[in-house]
Amino acid sequence: MPGAKVILAKAKHAARKTAYDMVAVYKGDMLVNIDSQAPNEVAYLYLRNHYPDAVVRREQRWLDSRLDFHVQGSGLSLYVEVKGCTLEKNGIALFPDAPTMRGIKHLHALMSCVQSGHRAMVLFVVQMTPVNGFAPYDSMHPAFGEALRAASLAGVEVIAYECIVTERGMNIHQPIPVML
Repeated sequence: MPGAKVILAKAKHAARKTAYDMVAVYKGDMLVNIDSQAPNEVAYLYLRNHYPDAVVRREQRWLDSRLDFHVQGSGLSLYVEVKGCTLEKNGIALFPDAPTMRGIKHLHALMSCVQSGHRAMVLFVVQMTPVNGFAPYDSMHPAFGEALRAASLAGVEVIAYECIVTERGMNIHQPIPVML
């Protein structure tokens, strides 16, 4: 949007076409992180803190999918898919902001994990604060909302955390209600 205040970060690789990455944008007074790598980084720290005695592995294969994390410890086998959420309307964080067949595939993989005796979780990292809750954006992609509700009914844990976003980074803050 013309006139929007954005936050840039110096690119790490000199051979790029542009010297900077756009990592956040102001929406009024709210700063929204739009760095697509950030959700997995804060999710990794969240998982390490919540399961300190477990091993957290990134990019784990399950059947024909690659899920973001596998948390394994004494009696624990948890597969986790992370979804970054950058859309907010009327105080509610919404996902997806565009149709995502890949997202549906991940939900089906998580349901398969549960059917095979593992725990499974989809973690929505809401890249802004404050918001009052999270919901699937059914008017954008009804099939994703249907798959998310089916996954929840099948035993996949559906959680959402809002993040504190500053001009220097983003940290998971607190859980928010999930409205399916």
